[in-house]
Amino acid sequence: MTRPNALLIMVSGPFRHGSDDPEVWAGNLRAMHEAALEVHEKGHLPVIGVDVALPLIGVAGAQRYDELMMPISLALAARCDAVLRIGGPSRGADREVQVFVDKGLPVYRSVQDVPPA
Repeated sequence: MTRPNALLIMVSGPFRHGSDDPEVWAGNLRAMHEAALEVHEKGHLPVIGVDVALPLIGVAGAQRYDELMMPISLALAARCDAVLRIGGPSRGADREVQVFVDKGLPVYRSVQDVPPA
């Protein structure tokens, strides 16, 4: 349950990095969803940039992926209070994390590091 002192926490991790396989993408997104559930269970409101961008890309067409994915994710990152970085290498996730580093906001590297709300 989200609490009154909850943080808006971006869950950031690899989505397509290093793979052209939609099954890998689905697995990566599932890992972000699982982490988001754990963030929610700590009383915070989790958000995932991919979840915000993909529906628009679905309507606009895959050819607009690069135009939409990172700008939407980075704009969302700019509005969050903290980030949880999960998974392996990802230039996009690292760009999201840099938003938080630049603003001096918390960067968590494990769900266990996220404090309860």
